[in-house]
Amino acid sequence: MYRYDAVDQKIVDERVAQFRDQTARFLSGRLSEDEYRPLRLQNGLYIQRHAPMLRVAIPYGMLSSHQLRMLADIARRYDRNYAHFTTRQNIQYNWPALERVPDILADLATVEMHAIQTSGNCIRNVTTDHFAGVAADEIVDPRPWAEIMRQWSTLHPEFAALPRKFKVAFNGAKDDRAASGVHDLAFDVYRGADGDVLLRVKVGGGQGRTPRIAVTIREDLPWRHLLTYSEAILRAYNRWGRRDNLYKARIKILVEALGPEKFAAEVEEDFRHLVDGPSTLTDTERVRVEACFIDPPYLPEAEAGADLAARRAQNKRFDAWLRRNVIDHKRPGYAAVTLSLKRTGPAPGDATDAEMDAAADLADRFSFGEIRVSHHQNLVLADVARRDLFALWEAADAAGLAQPNIALATDIIACPGGDFCSLANARSIPLSLAIQQKLESRQEEIGELAIKISGCINACGHHHVGHIGVLGVDKHGEEWFQVLVGGRSDSQITLAEILGRAVKAEDVPDMVARLVDLYLAKREGAERFIDTAARIGIAPFKEAAYAGLQAAA
Repeated sequence: MYRYDAVDQKIVDERVAQFRDQTARFLSGRLSEDEYRPLRLQNGLYIQRHAPMLRVAIPYGMLSSHQLRMLADIARRYDRNYAHFTTRQNIQYNWPALERVPDILADLATVEMHAIQTSGNCIRNVTTDHFAGVAADEIVDPRPWAEIMRQWSTLHPEFAALPRKFKVAFNGAKDDRAASGVHDLAFDVYRGADGDVLLRVKVGGGQGRTPRIAVTIREDLPWRHLLTYSEAILRAYNRWGRRDNLYKARIKILVEALGPEKFAAEVEEDFRHLVDGPSTLTDTERVRVEACFIDPPYLPEAEAGADLAARRAQNKRFDAWLRRNVIDHKRPGYAAVTLSLKRTGPAPGDATDAEMDAAADLADRFSFGEIRVSHHQNLVLADVARRDLFALWEAADAAGLAQPNIALATDIIACPGGDFCSLANARSIPLSLAIQQKLESRQEEIGELAIKISGCINACGHHHVGHIGVLGVDKHGEEWFQVLVGGRSDSQITLAEILGRAVKAEDVPDMVARLVDLYLAKREGAERFIDTAARIGIAPFKEAAYAGLQAAA
């Protein structure tokens, strides 16, 4: 993974000192709330429903065990012994004292971490596939390109005050696990006929109030032009994006208003002036960054591999975990393992300090001291020798991290919702628990099912791309929920459709169960929920969803 150089460290240390001074001036009354607000947002600090919330950047979801232990220690010393992993591969602390936030940032700086650009109208944390570099279906490792984008965009003066926040993703595999189609800017990284790296450029995706799927505006872009072409896109957005209406300020609205062809023409006109300019990437720069993502010292297959058939036959729980939480690796004899943060009970994505410490220990013992955060709000050990899988499972199970439910009904994605967020219309966490309890005993029968819950239209829970999505809405001061069906975030990305009128929270679990019952009755063979929905259409799900429900008042 990428390690800071002296310049990186100096930038982060100076930002900590700067924010410490700004916070001291605010607390002493020398800065007003209006003056302090943009300063704290530039450092990832929000004021939520009950307390400040600090969002810490985890670039493209990669952590060392040392960094994860620091995140656990911060939860212990400054928060309430837990933190929340988000759908942007970040981590959030929900209860820090305002006056202690500079101390938290100082501690983060000692392990090469920060909270810069995790909020505000800027380029946010760059994300990618949580199996990047190890996936068997990978074409090009996207992490070096994500790191180049991170370095270029962090504190870039021209793009620190965009019309709205701006999210970037990279996908380098056949299966899109980065949800690239719902990003403001996304790149598919692949190889041309000569083996050189090329980029497919997609813009205008996003969720929220007006969900849209990104459109491709450029094919076969040579890798050298990653930054210059991105600069052209951002300049066009900066110039033409609306600043008079918060709800129409995202690039997706601009692309739709101009049309993809017109927007692409604007980008190409800017690119004409930037091509081969100072931001053009060189072989030297590419090699420098790629060197941070070399393979660890893998064992030969004969040493790393193992026949697990006997273990599986003797232990059904281990067998279930292998089927659900372990995937094939590009390296023979190895596997990638997901540690579930979706135990029935705690909020999806929450991890205690003890769990984070345990995950760091597992990374050291079994995965070369590295760990990933997925946008599904789970943790990943990317490089586990197959001979170690049983020992890993035993240790993870003891730590409460071996729930065998990845991609099943209880592996719910959910935002913090109304329990914490001041923007939320409804509480996501109690509803996620109720749905988990409703479906847990049936999840193996149900199979793959992506349930995603957002507490408001901002869609931090990605409800628009859930096989079943749930959206919290305000109705006369009460919490109600809309249910959607048919979304997906993979290479066949599709936006879900709202089934109908909103219902009360207590009605949602039964409604979801009826949707599942319909699927089980209609599926053909081993067909997944999303495939059945695509085949039979939304109408039968609408009918099933409201069966027996009284009309809303």
